[in-house]
Amino acid sequence: MQTWQKILPRINTDVEARICIYAIQVHYFIHSGDLTMTTSTLETDVLIVGGGPVGLALALELRHQGIDCIVVEETDGVVTHPKVGTVGPRSMELFRRWGIAQQVRDAGWVEDHSLDVAWVTALAGHEIYRLKFPSAKARSLPRYTPEPEHPCPQHWLLPLLLRNVGTYSNGPVYLNCRVEKFVQTETGVTAQATFLDTGKTQTITAKYMVACDGARSPMRKACGVEAPAFHATRVFQNILFKAPELPTILEGRKALVFYLMTPKTLRYPLRSINGKDLFRLTATPQANGEPCDPEAAVREAIGIETPIEILSSVMWYLTHRVADQFRCDRVFFVGDSAHTLSPSGGFGMNTGICDAVDLGWKLAATIKGWAGSNLLDTYESDRRPIAVRNLEESNANLQRTLKRTLPDAIVLDSPEGEQARQQMTEQLERSDVCNEFDAPGVHFGFRYDSPTICPDGVPPTNNAHEWTQTSYPGCRAPHAWIEPGKSTLDLFGHGFVLVCFQGKGGVKGIENVCQERRVPLSVVCIENPEIAKLYQRSYVLVRPDGHVAWRGDVLPHDPGALIDQVRGC
Repeated sequence: MQTWQKILPRINTDVEARICIYAIQVHYFIHSGDLTMTTSTLETDVLIVGGGPVGLALALELRHQGIDCIVVEETDGVVTHPKVGTVGPRSMELFRRWGIAQQVRDAGWVEDHSLDVAWVTALAGHEIYRLKFPSAKARSLPRYTPEPEHPCPQHWLLPLLLRNVGTYSNGPVYLNCRVEKFVQTETGVTAQATFLDTGKTQTITAKYMVACDGARSPMRKACGVEAPAFHATRVFQNILFKAPELPTILEGRKALVFYLMTPKTLRYPLRSINGKDLFRLTATPQANGEPCDPEAAVREAIGIETPIEILSSVMWYLTHRVADQFRCDRVFFVGDSAHTLSPSGGFGMNTGICDAVDLGWKLAATIKGWAGSNLLDTYESDRRPIAVRNLEESNANLQRTLKRTLPDAIVLDSPEGEQARQQMTEQLERSDVCNEFDAPGVHFGFRYDSPTICPDGVPPTNNAHEWTQTSYPGCRAPHAWIEPGKSTLDLFGHGFVLVCFQGKGGVKGIENVCQERRVPLSVVCIENPEIAKLYQRSYVLVRPDGHVAWRGDVLPHDPGALIDQVRGC
């Protein structure tokens, strides 16, 4: 009953109601296992500590690969103050891989709501600059992905992921459950968990443990692994509120994100959360460190009298950290436990989901017995440089906002005010603000460079703002439509895939090697010259995560050496 009381005040549409009610059902279905499973040891392949979006993404990837897992989550799974707003395009591609991308699009966002970003003195005040983006309903698909980004705040996304993980037999998610301690051996990890509402304890043994337990990560700290700060910590205040009449007031001026430009007080985003009446304002605390008055801040940001209801106001610390190590023997760190980024650009959760997929297929290969002894080590060498790269990209976006000088005159209804706003418009145009909201190079343009990747000539630039699709080894394999509704990306997911553009002649050698080593391999022939041009070589070997491992115009003379390299021997 307590969970109902938390959720019902947030329900705004029939879609939200269905999702929230299903979340409650999943909550009680999954959670009820704690009363019957505390007398014996639970055994699994992978224990995931933390059931946020990244931990659940890892569970989905492991199940996709046929690997058992258990997720232990300390909270009740109910999100009352959503943090994440948009699922990035690479994450949407991975959701497509797991068959849930359409569920994200159907979660509740209003399809014809504007996705613009506007800089304003107040929502009802002066508009200074606007980046125009088509609505979800009106936009066409980009040439480089079948799955563009989509707004889906965490109070919609988490129940959706829980539902999909929870549909598997044995219900692998345990809510209101905390891992208190763990020990590692040469063959696995043994953890002690406590069900918080009953006090009962449970022993869980696993071959591996993955810490998805957030920025403070007790699991990472228990391993003695530090996460040094790259930049200074900042304190912010997030204010969640309802304004039922605001959409009507803003008709014709709606946006997904409004950046406030009020000298001395507001300069951070006010974001539409559900495309209707729910909004979130980012503010800063007072000079003495105390929270600002949330109602006063919201009224100043809106700039017109309209009914509002403050739902919650929370202080949070923006940190820029990357763990020294992403692995400690049989324990791995994924998502915020491995790295924390500024939300500027929306790269944080999406970086974590890509962590989950990189680690997920490597754990699966190891547990199934076909990985080389070094494959799991490449999780850190693949992902840690990307975490640093994305941290710096998000910090550059933050600094662009922090360093912007807002003249007092910018809010005035006068020629002086008009001049100040015109100068700010020109400054915003020069400062490449679009990079924060349209950054395919950050989402897709990262390249792995671990020993399992076979270089081929001069690598593409690491500049995220000069990205184009490429089949260079280490890069995400290019998207193209093979036929209506079927992308090249749909070919990848379980084992290695050898994409052939010159027929299958000569592939028997590599097929035999994979069969001998029990490495899953599919051979796919594509006879489309445009796709062949995009893929740049006659043969392209793609890993289970959709990244290219090797390419060439002739098949390797020693296929055994190639397969041993890409599987981490």
